[in-house]
Amino acid sequence: MHAVGLKTLKNKLSEYVRLAASGETVLVTDRERVVAELGPPREGRSPLLADALLAEAVRQGWVTPPSLSAGGPPPRKPVMKFHELLEELERDRDDR
Repeated sequence: MHAVGLKTLKNKLSEYVRLAASGETVLVTDRERVVAELGPPREGRSPLLADALLAEAVRQGWVTPPSLSAGGPPPRKPVMKFHELLEELERDRDDR
């Protein structure tokens, strides 16, 4: 465990972040009083920021994950047949 003052932390932030990433806990002090801790990510946290933010939003209740259905994805309901779509696209291109 390491302890560092705010001023030193500001000047050598990347060094202390590397310590935290390697598993060390760094206590941040302000006038000899502990005000924060830097440490490694919690067990099971995704290394991707987007995944971590989404997981935190679910934990906080801001987002509700979709319920999984046993039947798989819903059936496809095409709007029109593929050849009709191509014909319409061709007509639109001919208008230009």
